[in-house]
Amino acid sequence: MASIKASLKAINDAIRQQKWDDALGLAENLIARDPNNYQAHVFKAFALDKKNQPEFAEAAYTTAIGIRSDAQAWQGLVKLYEKQGPKALPKYQVAALKLAEIFRDANEMYKCQDVVDKFIDFARARGDRAQYVQALQLILPSSPIYPALEGRVPHPAKTYDTIAQILEVDEKKRINTLIGERRTRLGAKLSEVTLEVNREVLCQSQLGEIYEQLTLWTQDDDVRRQYEEKLLQFRYDRLIVTPAPDKPAELQVVQKLANDMVIIKHPFKLAWDIAVEWQDHKEIKDWDVNVLHEYCSFFPDSDLYRVLTGFMTSDLSPFPKRVVETPAPPVGASEADDESEDDEDGGAPTSVVPYTDEDRLLMMTEGISTTNSLLAHRIMGEYYQHLEEHESNVELMRKAMQIMVTETEKTGKVFTNANQSFMLYLGTALVFYQSPRNHAEAKFLFDKVLEVDPTSTSAMIGVGLIYEEEEEFDQAINFLGRALKGDSGNLRVQAEVGWLYALKGDYTRGKAELESLLPAMVRGSVSKDLLAQTQYRLGSCVWNIDPSKAARKSRNGAYAYFLDALKSNFNYAPAYTSLGIYYEDYAKDKKRARRCFLKAVELSSAEVESAERLARSFANDGDWDRVELVAQRVVDSGKVRPPPGSKKKGISWPLSALGVAELNKQDYAKAIVSFQQALRIAPEDYYSWVGLGESYHNSGRYIAATKAIQNAQKFEEHADSSKLGDIWFTKYMLANVRRELGEFDDAVALYQEVISDRPEEEGVAIALMQTMVENALDSVEKGLFGKSIELATGALSFALTAETNMTSNFNFWKAIGDSCSIFSSIQSRVQDFPADNVAKLLELDAKDESVYTVLADVDNVGKEVVFAKGLFPDDEKLGVDLTRALHATILAHKRAIHVSADDIHAQAVAYYNLGWAEHRAHLCLSPQLRVRSSRYQKAAVRCFKRAIELEAGNPEFWNSLGVVTSEINPSVAQHAFVRCLFLNERSAHAWSNLGALALLQNDIKLANEAFTRSQSNDPDYSHAWLGQGFVALLYGDAKEALGLFTHAMDISESSSSLTRRQYPTSLFDHILSDPAGLSVVSLIQPIFALSQLRHLDSQDLAYQHLSTLYQERTNGSLEAISTLEKACEQLEANYEATESAESLAKFALAKTDLARSYLSAGEYAEATECGEMALQLSSDETANELTAEQRKKARLSANLTVGLAEYFSQNTKAAVSYFEVALEESNGNPDAVCVLAQMLWATGTDEAREQARTILFDVIEKDPSHIQSVLLLGVIALLDEDEESLDAVVSELQTLRTSDKVTGAEHSRIGEVFRAVATLSEDSTEDGILVQLQSDVMLYPHLPHGWSRLAEFTGEEYPADMALKVALKAIPPRGELGAVDLADAYAGTGKAADAQTAIFIAPWSSSGWQSLGSVVAS
Repeated sequence: MASIKASLKAINDAIRQQKWDDALGLAENLIARDPNNYQAHVFKAFALDKKNQPEFAEAAYTTAIGIRSDAQAWQGLVKLYEKQGPKALPKYQVAALKLAEIFRDANEMYKCQDVVDKFIDFARARGDRAQYVQALQLILPSSPIYPALEGRVPHPAKTYDTIAQILEVDEKKRINTLIGERRTRLGAKLSEVTLEVNREVLCQSQLGEIYEQLTLWTQDDDVRRQYEEKLLQFRYDRLIVTPAPDKPAELQVVQKLANDMVIIKHPFKLAWDIAVEWQDHKEIKDWDVNVLHEYCSFFPDSDLYRVLTGFMTSDLSPFPKRVVETPAPPVGASEADDESEDDEDGGAPTSVVPYTDEDRLLMMTEGISTTNSLLAHRIMGEYYQHLEEHESNVELMRKAMQIMVTETEKTGKVFTNANQSFMLYLGTALVFYQSPRNHAEAKFLFDKVLEVDPTSTSAMIGVGLIYEEEEEFDQAINFLGRALKGDSGNLRVQAEVGWLYALKGDYTRGKAELESLLPAMVRGSVSKDLLAQTQYRLGSCVWNIDPSKAARKSRNGAYAYFLDALKSNFNYAPAYTSLGIYYEDYAKDKKRARRCFLKAVELSSAEVESAERLARSFANDGDWDRVELVAQRVVDSGKVRPPPGSKKKGISWPLSALGVAELNKQDYAKAIVSFQQALRIAPEDYYSWVGLGESYHNSGRYIAATKAIQNAQKFEEHADSSKLGDIWFTKYMLANVRRELGEFDDAVALYQEVISDRPEEEGVAIALMQTMVENALDSVEKGLFGKSIELATGALSFALTAETNMTSNFNFWKAIGDSCSIFSSIQSRVQDFPADNVAKLLELDAKDESVYTVLADVDNVGKEVVFAKGLFPDDEKLGVDLTRALHATILAHKRAIHVSADDIHAQAVAYYNLGWAEHRAHLCLSPQLRVRSSRYQKAAVRCFKRAIELEAGNPEFWNSLGVVTSEINPSVAQHAFVRCLFLNERSAHAWSNLGALALLQNDIKLANEAFTRSQSNDPDYSHAWLGQGFVALLYGDAKEALGLFTHAMDISESSSSLTRRQYPTSLFDHILSDPAGLSVVSLIQPIFALSQLRHLDSQDLAYQHLSTLYQERTNGSLEAISTLEKACEQLEANYEATESAESLAKFALAKTDLARSYLSAGEYAEATECGEMALQLSSDETANELTAEQRKKARLSANLTVGLAEYFSQNTKAAVSYFEVALEESNGNPDAVCVLAQMLWATGTDEAREQARTILFDVIEKDPSHIQSVLLLGVIALLDEDEESLDAVVSELQTLRTSDKVTGAEHSRIGEVFRAVATLSEDSTEDGILVQLQSDVMLYPHLPHGWSRLAEFTGEEYPADMALKVALKAIPPRGELGAVDLADAYAGTGKAADAQTAIFIAPWSSSGWQSLGSVVAS
């Protein structure tokens, strides 16, 4: 024991000397000897503290406290925590509290207070706001040391107030911070983030408890009221953000706080709003009137005050009227004292009490417009229902129900009775508002009310009225009877029951019921509306009880009741309707009837009978604007469409009338909608289908129009035609639709049906003529030239049968002009021009010769040519007929100008049409005459200028002027095209024409740009591509030009002669370059194009000649002979007339080509004759008819042709002589040499055969790659058994065999020679032959010839099948294999089906027939 004390003294001495290490060591030694020595642990902790080892010091103090909880150790901890600063504040608070309790227990109150004060001061100075609030908890009544310190520390109210202020600021800041952070998250919505943050903060907040303690501890009533308000607001805010399952508990707290504040009459608006609004009473009278009055006195500026005051001062209010006493002014008060001090700052809130119904309604409306009060909406619903403001009530109650749902979601308060009231008010309003549109919704609402309250009188009355409207009279009587049990004195319901009996057909009982009610209604001073309604219904019963004419005409019967109804209520609309029917049907006073109907419709849009009769009256007068107004009023009433499930039929006539009115105004989109709606209501309405079809047609929706008109025609098949009236209009409309769709044949047939029944219909006749002309023009574009001529002839024939008055119609003469122009477009059929019919047409109603004098001084076109009689030579007949057609076209358009003198637009179009007719006449002149400006061209310019003067804004007129002036005056043409593009910059025609003008002026860059713009505006416009082809030619890119011309040909119409000229020309130039891969198929389209061109322009010999060159390449020798014979006749006649060198040259070339065609056709004598004539015409080298190149080619062709003709005529010697001349003049043309060699070998003489060898060797010396020569030498060597020559030939063929320049046909011939060599050689074996065949297959597996020969040699099936498969892949367009080769491949399989296919593909080839014969024989 003595040693322990000594050790403690030693430790103490070391500490006093600040020898901390020594003290620490001594303390640890002591602790090792006595672990439970309290003082040793304290010294150790102190030493560690001085050595700045707070963690070890804290542990030592804790150990000491564990041994003995003494003030010394706690004081050490307090000092230790003070040194550590704010981070140790929680531990500091625990230590301070424990130390204070020790001092309290020791009755050392000053030390206890000092510990607490120092800790709070430290927390305030060094800690944050939250730590300071936590520190203040030590001096609150909830603290264990508060009883000992009470009176020594601040009053709890002050402490709570401090905490409340700190928490209010911190929580507000925290809420704003969290919202700012979380609103930036992806997909975050501000409203959701705000709710989430408020819920998180408010549900964790201590403010509620703080406010409650403040209200308990504060001694200042004002402060208490202030914090009671804050507490209620806090609890209300927390209620709003509390999750739905936890809301009921919070709701009770909030409601209790609000009711407590109302009890003590504290004027906090939120409390009063909650106390008043959250009372969900069944009736408004159940509210405490005193509370309502106090609310009004406290909050005179609120919206609810306005509604409450207006309601409680009205007669409708169930509350006793409040007497407002005006206090008398004090005696002796001066006038200056009348003003309150409050008036200086606007004065105190003033209560305004309305005295009139108008002021009351205005005040309530103003209040309800901006409030969300459920009580206010209930009151206004009741008031609007009393005033029968049903439309306003519908809108208000829908808004109220939304507010109620929002309030329930927000607070969790369920407003059952309010919901019932809102549904009753809304349902009742919907019964009368736009009846019966909203009956389904109203009945649903009443049913929902009756589910909750089966005895609700208002709901049963509402359901009864709905059943009445839906003609469910028994159920209506049942519900209204049940309602009368709860309200037996209700005259309105009794009257409704009586009327229901009448509606059931029991007019006698209905009359009795209504008559019994009239005296009570008069005595009871019921509303004038109810009295008038009852009198009108009584009159209706009388009207229907005796339907005789005398009874209804009597002025003492129903008529008197109708008048009484109007006397009771001058604005009762049904009475006007009944009176109107009386005046129209019985009194025969249509003027007075119309006034009654008009008044009825003005008063009520539900008077459908009046509206229909009024609309029919206006329609008979042609006043469609008024028809539209009346029909629209009925549509807006909601009477048109019955509600779902109603037994009432819909009313379609207002919608149909609207459609007709809109159709007359050309508002087709609205008309379509109106007719569709009418048809939904009445699908069997014939006239609505017709109107819908017409509307669709006028709006460009032709497929829909077709369906609509066809539906209308279905009714025509079954309905009585006398009821439908004129049914021809549907055929006429369908014909119009077919015409717009381009189905001209169907349209013409329909028009003809209508005309056969109604020949006097001028519009139909004109439409028929126009359709026939459009059909003819469409046929021209499609290449159906014969059909086009027939249609044009038919149109002209029909025009003769038309009514005389049509001659004054612009479209009549335009159709005639267009019909005549078709004959000038298809010149191959111009001889079919019906000149006699046209002459008769031009004479129609043409008493004055001035009708054809327009521009006669310019174009010199009169009736002379058209009316000329006589016979003309065959060579002149084509020109005469063409001139007649052109002049007839011009005269018809001149007549159109004459008849359109009163219509500027039509006259402008007529001049435009005449301009194109004149231009067409100019283009039909011979090229020699078109060099200078003709009279037709001058007239065309005048016409287009006049059209522009009449209508300068039409871009087509400017474009036309540019076209006709392009060659006369390029500057004017450019201006015209620019002006056209200014008016319509997307005109592909104008851009293309501008490009053509640029080409004429050699401006290639501008032309390229213009054609490009044309292509971009309309990629299907062929002339734009054609122009780009010309540009490519000028740039020297012939391949690109051919591609463009080909595309232009593909997309162009058959009437495009320029395309049909340029495409075959360009392709023929390409053929002359001997391209690879050109098949016979590619020659079909140019032949077709030239054939069409021949129909369009039968006088163009150059392109007819070109067509024969194509026909020659497709074995069309007979067609070529026919064409060339006619061409030679015309050229010979032309040469005899003009003796021009050009005609002679063309004649010589034509004879050359004709000779070849004769040769191809096997007519050798004619071939020889033509060839010799061609040689004679081209023999003079000094003549300048032909160029040197032309002469060389022509003479080579003629010599070879005559030579072959002589050979086939068995005149070999002459044939050889012609070939020798050909070789001499052509410098040894290798192909001609090969033909000559074959011919010489065929003669059989040694001399001739030697000569054949010689000339072939000469060819090979000049051109070793000429395959035909090598092959012929190989065959000769085989026949001569010349091994040396054969080896040389085989060596050369081996080289050529692997060349990529050798064609498939040449490969076949090379393979055949190799097989012959292998077969005829001395050491020939089957293996050797097989090797050659297999080599052929290996080298060219894609060609069928090798496979076919292998199959033929081996007799195997597989090579034959492969030959067929390869052949199928090598035919056009993927290859160049011909029909004969394909037929050989089919025949090689040895199958019956394939043999038949071979015969089908090439019936002239023997392979298919032989194969079929072999199959049949086997």
